[in-house]
Amino acid sequence: MTQKPTACLALADGTIFYGIGFGATGETVAELCFNTAMTGYQEIMTDPSYAGQIVTFTFPHIGNTGVNPEDDETGDPVAAGMVVKWDPTQSSNWRATEELTVWLSKRNRIGMGGVDTRRLTRAIRQQGAPHVALAHDPDGNFDIAALVEKARSFNGLEGLDLAKDVTCAQSYQWNEMRWAWPEGYVPQTDPKHKVVAIDFGAKRNILRCLASAGCDVTVLPATATAEEVLALNPDGVFLSNGPGDPAATGEYAVPMIKGILEADLPVFGICLGHQMLALAVGATTIKMNHGHHGANHPVKDMETGKVEITSMNHGFTVDSQTLPEGVEETHVSLFDGSNCGIRIAGRPVFSVQYHPEASPGPQDSYYLFERFAKAMSA
Repeated sequence: MTQKPTACLALADGTIFYGIGFGATGETVAELCFNTAMTGYQEIMTDPSYAGQIVTFTFPHIGNTGVNPEDDETGDPVAAGMVVKWDPTQSSNWRATEELTVWLSKRNRIGMGGVDTRRLTRAIRQQGAPHVALAHDPDGNFDIAALVEKARSFNGLEGLDLAKDVTCAQSYQWNEMRWAWPEGYVPQTDPKHKVVAIDFGAKRNILRCLASAGCDVTVLPATATAEEVLALNPDGVFLSNGPGDPAATGEYAVPMIKGILEADLPVFGICLGHQMLALAVGATTIKMNHGHHGANHPVKDMETGKVEITSMNHGFTVDSQTLPEGVEETHVSLFDGSNCGIRIAGRPVFSVQYHPEASPGPQDSYYLFERFAKAMSA
């Protein structure tokens, strides 16, 4: 690299990566993960499940389609920063309203380009998701020893309840449906089912999928009690995605879910919501080596034998060995055999580890929203 490095990534083991900074200046400390999706960098950066994480993108062309307000999954980026192979070029897309670099800068998120992301990804796979410090200084002055020390002193995500940091402050209604050409987003005007969605860090497109499946959605904060949920008299309860250690969030979420299960309502969970449901029925969760982050993950439906290509984003998993009697494993990852879905036998209560709302990602799994709607009709 002929240009002087203006960004630096320090791993807790002392490994240093130099590159060219973009977006905000300063420093941030987080866990580092990699995402293999080829599209949807804006949705990934604004996915609340990435709280406490910096994302390495394995696809080199990040930034080339710009950003636009329609693709935000929440109000602001939640991921702490991004690391990419090539510096973002000028965007070229009819939907773009802003450049990625400007967008990151306004929202105080650091980006770093010019990195050998293949080498970095290999390190993450071999050693597990490392703790890192990412710095951007236009003058290229870095205190390497201090950055390494900051990375080493980061406590990590285990034992961390991040859902309370990204959940909504108060309840709200949602009626916007999935994006469709040429109208864009239109409201659901004829809902059939009343759903309470628990927001552990919900993505907007999940709420849109519920609305498109005929649901009138009321969103409640992660700390809502079973009494508060049942007081709304819902036809079903949805448990959203979210960040952090499920066991930590489970301290207050598990009693709430147990109360809902006693009320015998249809329940559908995604990602952290899946892990919460598993904890509520007596299973345990464990931290993964480097997690699953991408839009190309093959998952097998154990009931039909069908394989779905799914979008995933999780660093913890349900330990399928701990599933109690009466709880069936419905889906497994074909990458590593880890659990990707459960259901309570004979009851309309089910959850999946992946993101069927496909934002970004394939739409193979949208049927799950329709299955939830059908369970509420029944």
